[in-house]
Amino acid sequence: MSSSRPLRADARRNREALLSAARQAFLSGGINVHVEDIARSAGVAVGTLYRHFETREALIEEVYRKEVDDLCTAPGDLLNQHAPEEALRRFLLLLVDHAAVGKGMSVALESIMATDSPVFDDARTRMGDALTRLLDAGSAAGTIRGDVTGPTLLRALGGICAMRVTEGWLDEARQITALLLDGLRHGAPRAS
Repeated sequence: MSSSRPLRADARRNREALLSAARQAFLSGGINVHVEDIARSAGVAVGTLYRHFETREALIEEVYRKEVDDLCTAPGDLLNQHAPEEALRRFLLLLVDHAAVGKGMSVALESIMATDSPVFDDARTRMGDALTRLLDAGSAAGTIRGDVTGPTLLRALGGICAMRVTEGWLDEARQITALLLDGLRHGAPRAS
């Protein structure tokens, strides 16, 4: 919605219900979900959906943006609860699990990827920054090598998560993630 004024409480509830219904539909593998089904699931009319989101792609974009927001808050929480190396391990596995859950949505997002949507540039930057924060904390603690950047690690994870098109990929992806983490420990000051 492009208006800068705050939403009324009922409009805000409708918008949140639409986002929740769309997220469930896309994450459950519903690649060809119709906006009518999303609106029905949210308990609103299709016109209400279009008052909040001009197009189906705008709805998908907002669901994706919210997923990225949620993922990008995780490093701070993890670092508050765990040592940097463990926080990094948990975040890497969280990203792999997100790719597994988001399988249906990833196909739906292809329509956005074909456009010049800034959502993906912003998401890549923010995810790279989240990984950099974890890598820097591990490097400062002496448990993670300091010569790998967040964007580089994100590209490596992208390769791991691209495996999701093969049957039984998740266990193998978790094993490869463990190898990746071992590589990040190799050469760390305290690992020597």
